[in-house]
Amino acid sequence: MSAATLLSAELLLGARNSTGESPVWHAGEQALYWVDIPEKTLHRYQSQTGRHHRWLAPEMLACMVRGAAGQWIAGTESGMFALDTSSDESLGFVRLATVNHAMTGMRFNDGRCDRQGRFLAGTMLMDMAAAKAVGNIYQLQQGGALRELLSGFTTPNGMAFSPDGRTMYLSDSHPSVRKVWAYDYDCAVGVPSNPRDFIDMSGFAGRPDGAAMDTDGCYWICGNDAGLVHRYTPQGVLDMSIQLPVAKPAMCAFGGADLRTLFVTSIRPAGSLPQALDGGLFAIHLPCVQGLPEPVCATY
Repeated sequence: MSAATLLSAELLLGARNSTGESPVWHAGEQALYWVDIPEKTLHRYQSQTGRHHRWLAPEMLACMVRGAAGQWIAGTESGMFALDTSSDESLGFVRLATVNHAMTGMRFNDGRCDRQGRFLAGTMLMDMAAAKAVGNIYQLQQGGALRELLSGFTTPNGMAFSPDGRTMYLSDSHPSVRKVWAYDYDCAVGVPSNPRDFIDMSGFAGRPDGAAMDTDGCYWICGNDAGLVHRYTPQGVLDMSIQLPVAKPAMCAFGGADLRTLFVTSIRPAGSLPQALDGGLFAIHLPCVQGLPEPVCATY
C-alpha cells in the first residue's frame, strides 16, 4: 500500500491526555479503552454514539488487557491488578501480582497478551533523563507470580506478536536506544529467544513507541516526536508513514466493526498551546488493511 498521502487522521476526541497509552478495542461494546498514565485515568470512547467516559484509579495505569472473566487487567506502578469498572467514577483495584522493582521511581509501561493469552509487560524508570537500563519484561502467572523473561531495557515499548505468534517484537523507545528487535517466541512455554535487530529507528523519523499488528504480519508503530505512524513489513522494510496533526503519537490499535480503523492515542507535552490537538484520540481508516483482534488474558 503506497498511497499513504491519501490517508488522514481524524480527531475523534479532544481528550487532552497528558500521556494517552494502551488503546484496546472492546468488540462487544464497540468501544475503545485507553489510559492516561500520569493522570491515573481509564478512558472509554463508544464509537457508535461518541460517548466518552472516564474512571479514576488509585495509582498510575500503564498497560492493560481484557481478562477471561471480562474484566480489565492492568500493569500499574506497583504490580498488576484486576479493574472493577462497576462504579461510574472510581476504579476498583484487586491486586493480582506485586512487582519487585530494581529501584524506586519505576512503573510498568507497555504490554499485551501473546496469542495464547499470556500477559507480558515491561517496566521502566519514570525519570527518563536518568537513562538507566533497569527495566524488565515480566509474564503474569497463575497465583500472582511474575516470571521475569528479559532484562536490561531503559524504556521497553512496542510489544507485538506476529499472526502465528512465533515472533515477538519489542522496542526500547528511549532516545539513546531507538531500536526494535524481533525474537523467536516459543508458543508452547511463552519464552522469547534469539533477539535480532528488526528496525533501527535512528534511521527513521521519531522514536519507536506503541505498536499494533495487521493480518499481513506488518508491524505498525508510532513515531513519537515525529508525528507519524509507520508500517513495516515482516522483513523490516518501511512500507508507509502516515502523518498526524500532533508531534507525539503514543500507541496505535486496530478496532471498529471490521478492524480496519487504526486508533491512535497521543501525548500532550508541557507548554502545548490551548488550541493544540496534542493529547487527542485519532482514527485512521484503512480500507486495504485489517488488524488482528487482541487475545484475552487466559490466566485470569
